Amino acid sequence: MTSPSAAAEPNATTAATVSTPEAAGGPGAARGRRAALAPVALVISAGVSVQFGSAIAVMLMPRAGAAGVVTLRLAAAALVLLAICRPKVRGYSRADWGTVVAFGVAMAGMNGLFYQAVDRIPLGTAVTLEVLGPLALSVLASRRLVNFVWAGLALAGVALLGGGAGFGSPDIAGAAFALGAGACWAVYILFSARTGRRFPQADGLALAMAVAAVLSLPLGAVESGAKLLVPSTIGLGAAVAILSSVLPYTLELLALRRLPAPTFAILMSLEPAIAATAGFLVLHQSLSATDALAIALVIGASIGAVRSQVARGRGE
Repeated sequence: MTSPSAAAEPNATTAATVSTPEAAGGPGAARGRRAALAPVALVISAGVSVQFGSAIAVMLMPRAGAAGVVTLRLAAAALVLLAICRPKVRGYSRADWGTVVAFGVAMAGMNGLFYQAVDRIPLGTAVTLEVLGPLALSVLASRRLVNFVWAGLALAGVALLGGGAGFGSPDIAGAAFALGAGACWAVYILFSARTGRRFPQADGLALAMAVAAVLSLPLGAVESGAKLLVPSTIGLGAAVAILSSVLPYTLELLALRRLPAPTFAILMSLEPAIAATAGFLVLHQSLSATDALAIALVIGASIGAVRSQVARGRGE
């Protein structure tokens, strides 16, 4: 089954860039390769930002609670994006608004469920389970057999990393929250692409972030109350918002305008590896030999997916 999102189709601009006569060699070929790999760099940068932001969020949870951290993250991110983008609210159709609201709901669900998960299970375990959502999307949306191969390799790495993270006796509720976050992540990928096509620049993202913030506010207020107003907590929440929402969502939205959804989804398999690195550097979590092997598998799958996409753009 193909993705309902047009992002699953090969990007015409990128394909044209890399299939011109210049692509056979010389400066034109180098420019074509850079154009094809630029959205990949955006996705990887987004992953680094969001996982280091998640590590900071874990340290913030004792102060504000899981729902409180989500509220701080989304509210601060919405304020920043609305101030920067100043999106127009007129001139859009009902379908446009339906898309941006669905994007905001997916964003709120993804964040809310993920932080409920990391409040119960380790960060690496939560990310490993969450990434199964994009992996499933990559298989369902793919039109090429090779994408099933790369998705299978990535899934093997995710499973191996999960075993090293303690899947032997997981917290059932935490695991369920992480899987739910993964399902929302898959929906987020699709509606991020649709929003990027319907709204200019990052206007749609800013509006969707505002929707997500409004949805999360009651839960955060009930759980944390006045704790959300402590200056140091607000400061850390703003840092989490920038690292985990503003930067990565903007970079991913830009990338999805030029990158097919299946390739984007497989690249998401890098998230457990990035999370393990963030956990080691920020939370002082050590890496085992099994973790290292799992990281190698997911990185290999991601590289294979990127090379397949570049080759497809060249018409090989």
